Amino acid sequence: MSHGLFITGTDTDVGKTTVAAALMHRFRQTGQLRYWKPVQTGIEGSDDTQMVAKLGNCSGPEVHTSGVRLARPLAPYLAAELSGTRVTISELVKLAPQRNNSKRWIAEGAGGVLVPINESEYMTDLMAALGLPVLIVARSSLGTINHTLLSIQSLRHRKLEIAGVVMVGHKNAENRKAIEKYGTIPVIDEMPWFPTLTPETLGRWAAMEFDRRGQLTRYFQ
Repeated sequence: MSHGLFITGTDTDVGKTTVAAALMHRFRQTGQLRYWKPVQTGIEGSDDTQMVAKLGNCSGPEVHTSGVRLARPLAPYLAAELSGTRVTISELVKLAPQRNNSKRWIAEGAGGVLVPINESEYMTDLMAALGLPVLIVARSSLGTINHTLLSIQSLRHRKLEIAGVVMVGHKNAENRKAIEKYGTIPVIDEMPWFPTLTPETLGRWAAMEFDRRGQLTRYFQ
């Protein structure tokens, strides 16, 4: 993978999948955009690939469906252990789409930056192996400053490129200012909670509001 972004979060259920779908709407016109979820846990109750396909109004070829799928909604190492298997970075890389410079990828991680994949490998190792810049999705509410700065610190420790932060929830100017100041990183945008989340409402927001300054455009050129 050479073009696109890896979507991670400061925690689970912070809005990574919705942001990924919004990116599909926002940058579809820039090239052959594709979405990929390398590892999904809790597949029986939640399928992020299907959710992005629906919310992003994706055609079949826009979604890469190969990946490790585990039954229980737990960290990958534990979900795999309880399923009698083991997930490795090398296995996930083999499932990755073949390198094609004409395509732009949105890869979505499971949980946060330091979620263990097995006893010695973490989500940051997958990011490094795929070679994509990282976009952090964070809550806008209380606690987000600490969680976001810790995520930034972990990514920089691994010398991974950070594209920026997308905050999700009610706008909080002070939290945004703090993340930009202490993290020395741009907050690309603030995504609201949608009263009714549909492909249409998300698509309108992405077209009219998402990254109006075009800070993410270079990752899809």
